[in-house]
Amino acid sequence: MEKVDIFLVFTLLGGLSFFLYGISLMSSGLEKVAGGRLESLLKKMTSNPIKSFTLGTVITAVIQSSSAVTVMLIGLVNSGIMELSQTVSVIIGANLGTTITAWLLSLTAIQENAAILFKFLKPETFAPILAFIGICMIMASKSNKRKNIGSIFVGFAILMFGMEVMADSMKPLADMPQFTQAMVMFHNPILAFLVGMIITMIVQSSSASIGILQAMSLNCAVPWIVAVPVILGQNLGTCISAVLASIGVNTNAKRVAGIHVIYNILSVGICFPMFIIAQMIFDFAIAHQNVNPFGIAIFHTVYNIFTAFMLFPFAKFIEKLTIKFIPDKKGEHKVFLDERLLLSPNLAIAEAHNKTIKMASRVENNVIYATKLLKRFEPKKAEVVGINEEKIDRYEDKLENFLIKVSGRDLPEELSAAVGRLLLNIGDYERIGDHAMSILHVAEKMHEKKLRFSEPAVADIKVIVYAVLDVLKMARIAYEKSDDILALDIEPLEQVVDRLIRKAKKRHVKRLQEGICTVELDLMVSELFNDLERISDHCSNIATSILQAKDSTVDRHELINRLRSSDNLDFSKKYDEFKAKYPLVEV
Repeated sequence: MEKVDIFLVFTLLGGLSFFLYGISLMSSGLEKVAGGRLESLLKKMTSNPIKSFTLGTVITAVIQSSSAVTVMLIGLVNSGIMELSQTVSVIIGANLGTTITAWLLSLTAIQENAAILFKFLKPETFAPILAFIGICMIMASKSNKRKNIGSIFVGFAILMFGMEVMADSMKPLADMPQFTQAMVMFHNPILAFLVGMIITMIVQSSSASIGILQAMSLNCAVPWIVAVPVILGQNLGTCISAVLASIGVNTNAKRVAGIHVIYNILSVGICFPMFIIAQMIFDFAIAHQNVNPFGIAIFHTVYNIFTAFMLFPFAKFIEKLTIKFIPDKKGEHKVFLDERLLLSPNLAIAEAHNKTIKMASRVENNVIYATKLLKRFEPKKAEVVGINEEKIDRYEDKLENFLIKVSGRDLPEELSAAVGRLLLNIGDYERIGDHAMSILHVAEKMHEKKLRFSEPAVADIKVIVYAVLDVLKMARIAYEKSDDILALDIEPLEQVVDRLIRKAKKRHVKRLQEGICTVELDLMVSELFNDLERISDHCSNIATSILQAKDSTVDRHELINRLRSSDNLDFSKKYDEFKAKYPLVEV
């Protein structure tokens, strides 16, 4: 008998392993198919709690894990992307959204003698078909989207296979007197509650522990009086993932886990005593009847709907209670980009892009400040440029390190390409920042040596600076909005800037020969023109990257040549417009 027991345990663990892997594979496929849109919705939550609750429910139903949503929220809050108040309604919705898994698993309860239509809904009927279709899609398709859909099918089939293996492993338990005695012992609701909580904490998935209970109910006599406390324990045990994810994060992010824990404690704290008291008073006959997978799914859903609508009006109270238990810490800094965001590469890349936009804005401001100092140098403003440059360098360092970690994950081709483009963009903006510092140094030298450009030189520089600031602004807006139409206008303006600088250099040489400009200023003029030209070139690189995001198959050099082609009438038209807008006039 002991050997049989050992093999039963091995079979149960094997089934659980298939189950957990199936959930992971299916969730990963669903998330990739969503393409980061679900995660981007999370950080765009408004102060509207009903919208947040609905989106929390939908997102959890799609990715099949309330723990994953909570961990994502911790990463977003830890990085300062979301406010704590935005997460309360999302977490309440997530608890409701996670019930969808129990309904999928309840399909295993469909009987063999059911109508033919219902038999098609039985997992052992359609799961092998889904697995076959999924494998064909993964192996034969070149499209990443189809491969991800195939992963969803295969994941679901493996999940259901694991469920059946667990159910089969429990069949012999029904005839074991030891199991019958254990069921009698679990009639103690506190013990049943603790078992449900501990199992969920071990497997770190309420879906998995619900699946185990549903598998057990298929072949073993599990009465409602045992199942209800176990389910309540499972709902509290699922908090362990959020608690573990909150280790090493800032106070606000810890509060996200705190909200998750407090909400579930309040939910269980209200419903568990109600169940015990009601059963003691009325001793419901149904409590001693055996539960089935459908019954478990129904109770799990009703419980979460009841607690959601009961506690939803007290969202602000839950937030304040959490803040009271987890007070602020002095001198705490926000994390730049939390590594928990790496759990969702789509979200990680999207947030790295958002940080790059902030970097781009800081770079643009530095170029504006530095060019203004050419006209009138002010030491305090020069100091601001230097401080900004240090921040720009920190942006580059942190973003590159974060993206290298993203690239180390198993990414589809389009996400790998997106990471590559981001790294290039970050490099371009960092170098533009360096050129801003170089322009500042020119302004400092002129101030120290009390030098001034001649009036004709000032007139030429002013036109070029305006054109460069224009192309820099266009590049920043196009990058921020992923506007490929605006990006098309950058290359013709960059060509106009090159033309202006070539012409201005010739005019400068002529002024040198005529003695209008001094030799001492020659080096500074050359350095300034080089910096302005390079800023414009980097803007061209950024524009090309935006266009490549729309069509990644086009080579960068091929794209630039295509844009500059004499056959490109739009390019020629825009080039003429910018040439007319920025003329070099004789002074």
